[in-house]
Amino acid sequence: QVQLVESGGGLVQPGGSLRLSCAASGRSFGLYAMGWFRQAPGKERDFVAAINWSGAVTDYADSVKGRFTVSRDNNRNTMYLQMNSLKPEDTAVYFCATHDGSIWALRASPRHWGQGTQVTVSS
Repeated sequence: QVQLVESGGGLVQPGGSLRLSCAASGRSFGLYAMGWFRQAPGKERDFVAAINWSGAVTDYADSVKGRFTVSRDNNRNTMYLQMNSLKPEDTAVYFCATHDGSIWALRASPRHWGQGTQVTVSS
């Protein structure tokens, strides 16, 4: 029922900023926990950030705390990831994911995935 499309990736210099978007379609979007994961070449997919159904609760990986901000606009069926002070180690394919439950459920077992968008941080 849920389809996800990421956008906003690209090439940015270290210290720069980028804003990712995840557009969702499907029934009861406002009841889904949503989040971001990333996967660098040759490495496993890691959790980045998540936001609950209302947007009142967020969670972040330690590596991005203070630099990334996740938000959502349920009227537009869209989740965002504002990425500031980007580092080369942030380079990865970023995936949007959802679960029709809590942030805990999303982190444990994401139910739906987008196709990913490439973020490259390099000089």
